[in-house]
Amino acid sequence: MYKNRNNRKELSLENIIYGRNSVLELLKAGKRTVNKLMVSQTARGSVVTEIISLAKQKCIAVHTVPPEKLDRFSEKSQGIAVEVSPTEYIELEDLIKQSKSSPKSLLVILDGIEDPHNLGAIIRNCVVFGANGVIIPKWRAAGVNETVSKASVGAVEHISISKVANINQAIDLLKENNFWIVGAENGGQSLEDSDLSFPLAIIIGSEGFGLHSLTKRCCDFLISIPQKNAISSLNASCACAVILYEIYKKRK
Repeated sequence: MYKNRNNRKELSLENIIYGRNSVLELLKAGKRTVNKLMVSQTARGSVVTEIISLAKQKCIAVHTVPPEKLDRFSEKSQGIAVEVSPTEYIELEDLIKQSKSSPKSLLVILDGIEDPHNLGAIIRNCVVFGANGVIIPKWRAAGVNETVSKASVGAVEHISISKVANINQAIDLLKENNFWIVGAENGGQSLEDSDLSFPLAIIIGSEGFGLHSLTKRCCDFLISIPQKNAISSLNASCACAVILYEIYKKRK
């Protein structure tokens, strides 16, 4: 919790979403309970007006506050912040059921992404290219917080996310439900030449180590992005974007 000089408890940073686009997308999605909207006395612009109007439509309390109050949360608040309920993750079984209603199911499994900025960027990729959901591990990985929401530019509010205790057990359940498990790894078959038309769960490895060895053994096959050898690999979020775009293009 944040505490001021008088040691009085204030808002938990984990329950604060800030930034104009992030807050706007959160209000549009309507997935999370918003306790109040805080607007800086100096905030101006069409997006601010839209946010305030949308908050009032949803009967959310709007508080006009001094700019320095929002600076306690972030210097990049852009004069807007909301206090929200904690992130609600979907159970894996429910995510699978939800995904199977789509004729070409696509899930993205993150095998140990620790940087919240990377997680936010990957979630945005998933929303843009039509993935049905994201699966993240509970341990040794980033969870959804205000940094992730900001990095995703609010896209986190538009996709289902499941948090699982064991990635490999999750993979087993996906296989039981007729998903093909595909790992992104250098040395795999070419992304361009791969058949990706069936229900898929794409695994993106961690920033520093790629796929864990046990996770890799659980894959039905591996795919790789054709590239020159000047550098060893792409950033995880960039690789994810390339892979999801290629799947989107093939399926379209």
